Amino acid sequence: MYLNMKITHNNIDVQHSLNRLIPAGETEFAKDAAFGYTSSNLKQWVEEKTKGGILENQVSTISISLLRKEGPDAVCQLLCSLEKGSVCIVNAASERDMNVFAAGMIQAELQGKRFLCRTAASFVSARIGIKPKPPIRPNDLGLKRNLAGGLIVVGSYVPKTTKQVDKLRSQCAQSLRVIEVSVEMISLKSTEERDQEISRIVELGNAYIQSGRDTLVVTSRQLITGKTPEESLEINYKVSSALVEIVRRIDSRPRYILAKGGITSSDLATKALEARRAKVMGQALAGVPLWQLGPESRHPGVPYIVFPGNVGDNSALAEVVQNWACPSRSSTKELLLNAEKSGYAVGAFNVYNLEGIEAVIAAAEAEESPAILQVHPSSLKQGGVPLVACCIAAAERANVPITVHYDHGADKHDLLGALEMGFDSVMVDGSHLTLEENILYTKNISSLAHAEGMLVEAELGRLSGTEDGLTVEEYEARFTDIAQAEQFIDETGIDALAVCIGNVHGKYPPSGPNLRLDLLKELRALTMKKGVSLVLHGASGLPHELVKECIDLGVRKFNVNTEVRNSYLQSLKKPEKDLVQVMASAKEAMKAVVAEKMRLFGSAGKA
Repeated sequence: MYLNMKITHNNIDVQHSLNRLIPAGETEFAKDAAFGYTSSNLKQWVEEKTKGGILENQVSTISISLLRKEGPDAVCQLLCSLEKGSVCIVNAASERDMNVFAAGMIQAELQGKRFLCRTAASFVSARIGIKPKPPIRPNDLGLKRNLAGGLIVVGSYVPKTTKQVDKLRSQCAQSLRVIEVSVEMISLKSTEERDQEISRIVELGNAYIQSGRDTLVVTSRQLITGKTPEESLEINYKVSSALVEIVRRIDSRPRYILAKGGITSSDLATKALEARRAKVMGQALAGVPLWQLGPESRHPGVPYIVFPGNVGDNSALAEVVQNWACPSRSSTKELLLNAEKSGYAVGAFNVYNLEGIEAVIAAAEAEESPAILQVHPSSLKQGGVPLVACCIAAAERANVPITVHYDHGADKHDLLGALEMGFDSVMVDGSHLTLEENILYTKNISSLAHAEGMLVEAELGRLSGTEDGLTVEEYEARFTDIAQAEQFIDETGIDALAVCIGNVHGKYPPSGPNLRLDLLKELRALTMKKGVSLVLHGASGLPHELVKECIDLGVRKFNVNTEVRNSYLQSLKKPEKDLVQVMASAKEAMKAVVAEKMRLFGSAGKA
């Protein structure tokens, strides 16, 4: 059968390697101590493998000439003439050859014939009429962000696999954890030593997968064979059964499982993972099937990559593992673009300590909502780099999209420092400056931040009120001007514009907020034209109906601070007896406020 450049012509199985066509009997796979062979002619191979049970002259063939000149009808006629239990070799050198054979086979099946096919993976798509598709990746399956590590198990020991493993280890050295299984220990030593080796690997595998590391479990590469084919087969069995036991005892649910080697992949699926059925989703690479494990298996729904030992070039294994690596965190820009597409807003919640960070993450995961962890300069001065590091670590471990944002960067020195701390986005606050000074300041920081791949938010107009000890009196506040906003966007290249339409930092007066929604509508038209996201600070205390109106008018990011802080302070009044209880109570109080805001902003369920 045809698989990429592995073809069968004149009954000779031929493999393409380094611009050469090599008969199968001359490849490294033919030299396998337990499963080796000498024949390249498949009719002779059948006789060799059946030890004369089926003779060469008893094997039927379908030629390429028949496929190309006579078509499916001739294929059907030949297949229908075969006796039950007979063997037929199908020659093929292209996808079209396979498609013609598949069409003829279907005709024969419609006449009541049944066939057991031993084929390359690509025949399956020809048989069921699926056009070739690009390799499947996690996003193609609609899988949610999963922080567990992947499990890669390599049992195949042919030279091609060894080269692929070497390339994998070199290309993925930073992200991959490698556990080598001693073949000597599991096949030649005592039962006790074998069990100790298996237990060692299981313990490490569980720890690595739980910590989010892709984990390679690979048999030692030095080939150990017996004195006879039977002894070599026994060694193979012990190695295979040890790998089954290892995977069976690794109870951490991996993000995906990749099994390298025909026997390895079969045994792991049926024995270790107890799969009785699986859904074939496509291919992870040409000739590398990708399944989703069935509901009765130990890990229902987990992607299972079946990687044959003889498939791909030296980089193929590394390519698949890199394609299935844990996806990088979303950017703030992606969060706001997704909000724009679906008509909701993302909450940016100011955090000051570990409880606040955990409260936002816990609420986001419970509500299945994206969120932004926001650090104000005053909280950064208190918490320093460790506070930012905690935010980044929490965002990386979250199973929903979380980004980290530097808020109200009014000081150039502080902003330049923030650019080096790992923030996903920054807010350049030159609202206290003249328009010309604000443009110059924002443009300078914006170019530096964009060079680091960061979203830039800036403020035009000035909000009154107090936030984190910084006060702007009412007489200093000013609305955002449309003409100035257009000039500001054009000259600074910002990605998000924070506007002043009567919103304030902190508490609104007893009379309530008085927002200029007509101005917001004009600003929305401008930012839509410029491809800039609209941001509103001072969301704490806004009536629900007003928040929803603002979202309908295009606001895609709301800053929330005062209500979350107040919930923290109120929780401290509870008579808790221990510091841990105080922390837990504070976290739950803040989580409730954050979750309520996510539902209000419409971001719940959008992760």
